[in-house]
Amino acid sequence: MVYRAVRLGKSTVAGALEEALHQQGVSTYLLDGDNVRHGLCSDLGFSDEDRKENIRRVGEVASLMADAGLVVLTAFISPHRAERQMVRERVGHHRFIEVFVDTPLEICESRDPKGLYKKARAGELRNFTGIDAVYEAPDSPEIHLDGQQLVTNLVSQLLDLLRRDDIIRS
Repeated sequence: MVYRAVRLGKSTVAGALEEALHQQGVSTYLLDGDNVRHGLCSDLGFSDEDRKENIRRVGEVASLMADAGLVVLTAFISPHRAERQMVRERVGHHRFIEVFVDTPLEICESRDPKGLYKKARAGELRNFTGIDAVYEAPDSPEIHLDGQQLVTNLVSQLLDLLRRDDIIRS
């Protein structure tokens, strides 16, 4: 699971990892904020309660897909440790890998083609992670990635972790 703030490259990294896994014949599915928010969670907003429910639903779907034999990748803004822990417990500690893509706020803002950070700073968007809503960094993610590195480097590090943990074969 890949978590962090808006525009740091979560979906880009997860998509590139999914492509690398497909090239190795691994069956995967990528759940990210865009494809889930437009369907499964279209009834939810961005309050703390709705964010918690969004992540709970994602965890349930990911667990079902993993039960079916897929390697499930998720890319979400999940700002609270408690929700991430809830999903870890639901999915199972042995099947949950917390990936922290650590990207400075100023880099996130520079990668913002939709102007969401600008709107949040102007008060036009409320509960925006990193601006007026808290982000609790993971205490001990399975892997801590530098979001300023090239995507290919990040994917390589993730593949190494998946091999080491026997999730994929060498």
